[in-house]
Amino acid sequence: MKNKNNNLGLLILRISIGFLMLLHGIDKFKGIAFIEDMLTAKGLPSIMAYGVFLTELVAPLLIIIGFRTRIASIAFAIGTLTAMFLAHSGEIFSLNQYGAWSLELLGLYLLGSVALFFTGGGKLSLSNSNQWD
Repeated sequence: MKNKNNNLGLLILRISIGFLMLLHGIDKFKGIAFIEDMLTAKGLPSIMAYGVFLTELVAPLLIIIGFRTRIASIAFAIGTLTAMFLAHSGEIFSLNQYGAWSLELLGLYLLGSVALFFTGGGKLSLSNSNQWD
């Protein structure tokens, strides 16, 4: 019988997508006026810009530590989809100069969070006994 180390794999996935997005969230402490401007230009209330702190700071932290991983992954995925459709809508169906999808990083964040939604955080997480872990 093989030892598959699924829980270690889930930990690596959680740390990878959580940490990398957390850096984006930390950068938002410099200001989110550009997000507010983008939202108002699209006819949306600028207050929605503060959701970036939930999706780029709180959700990644919860994913990293493995607390309510499934709920955090939903928030994370919503933030990723919001960024795709509001800030990068012109790039959704385009390739970059090297032939890769222009939004491959956002795509990896999105699919990683969807995978964590279905798997949960695994046994190497802060909490793993609730259905939302």
